[in-house]
Amino acid sequence: MRIVISEFISLDGVVQAPGAPQEDTDGGFAHGGWSHPFFDPETIGPFINEAMSSTDALLFGRRTWRTMAAAWPERAGDPLADRMNSIKKYVVSDTLDEADLTWTNSTLVPGTAAVDWIRGQRAADGGDLLIMGSPTLVRSLLGEDLVDELRLMVMPVLLGGGKSLFPADGVRRTLELVSTTTARTGVHMATYRRATQADA
Repeated sequence: MRIVISEFISLDGVVQAPGAPQEDTDGGFAHGGWSHPFFDPETIGPFINEAMSSTDALLFGRRTWRTMAAAWPERAGDPLADRMNSIKKYVVSDTLDEADLTWTNSTLVPGTAAVDWIRGQRAADGGDLLIMGSPTLVRSLLGEDLVDELRLMVMPVLLGGGKSLFPADGVRRTLELVSTTTARTGVHMATYRRATQADA
């Protein structure tokens, strides 16, 4: 099972709160919803749908899961929304409990066991395990070398600070660009995979 990351990201590497003003204001972040002016459904929509087409399950951190769980059930009837609502979902948390998991097909993964659990999923057969948002979780998985593919929607905006996906541990990690396209709004959609040993 591949571990795939899908993210809206600014030119300066920020992934915090792309969807709504109050999505994540940690650190005084004041630019929530910054992705909306650049969203082009004709190109970004197919890029997202392509990722979903090979996905067996979704994986979220607690905050992203809460945001998604509050939004997607209300959109039933849209093909992507119906897929999001019906697909198997896992949420990594040490503070949620089973009674909190009101979004259909959601399962709790204890935070203390998450890395080992994800390592086990990656070793299993099946389609992709797709992670959206969840920067703390993604940063941890990149640090553990457990990410197989990054699908980035790079928005033409500088946010000047905010949460990043990438570990700041001084370790070099080489990736291979496998596809790229550009939206009319200036969004650069790029898919990167782990480089082979010879390329690293």
